[in-house]
Amino acid sequence: MTSPDAKADLQRYLQSARDALLWKLEGLSEYDVRRPMTATGTNLLGLVKHLAHVELGYFGETFGRPVPEAVGWIEDDGSDPNWDMWATAAESRDEIVGMYRGAWAHADATIAALPLDAPGRVPWWPGDRASVTLHRVLVHVIAETDRHAGHADVVRELIDGAAGLRPGNDNLPDGADQDWWARYRDRLEQAAREAGTA
Repeated sequence: MTSPDAKADLQRYLQSARDALLWKLEGLSEYDVRRPMTATGTNLLGLVKHLAHVELGYFGETFGRPVPEAVGWIEDDGSDPNWDMWATAAESRDEIVGMYRGAWAHADATIAALPLDAPGRVPWWPGDRASVTLHRVLVHVIAETDRHAGHADVVRELIDGAAGLRPGNDNLPDGADQDWWARYRDRLEQAAREAGTA
């Protein structure tokens, strides 16, 4: 797991998830990228803001490469829950996306500078879990980014019906138009009702 190829593989998966997340913002208004689409307020720009702080923290402080922009996230005292999961009206989309891209640059520099077995310490993880390696942090951040990219998939579909994995590969059935999806949903609804009465 310490070969350059393993590191490149992990970094490729991380970048793919990053790109998928930002793609979900394309073509949307300022309102729609900020719109809370679930009962818990999940919104597209908030996911981007959160993941910017995630990368700044995990690839910064953890490996002795702190970034001033991450201080609020790392030292969060819980007095303003979820502050990193939404964008204020004063925070522009360009500012938040720029912060995320800056976090990528910092993370990528950390990844390039250190071997996968480089030790680090996650100060916000408890006890013996706090001792990590770059490999473990990369896997953790890939998992978190993919999880939130999945949230973004659902949120974007709720906003305007747009769905898909990434530009050029939506990973959806060929020829599936609005009528096909309506029939498909009806089939699923029927199966759910039948299962619910069994």
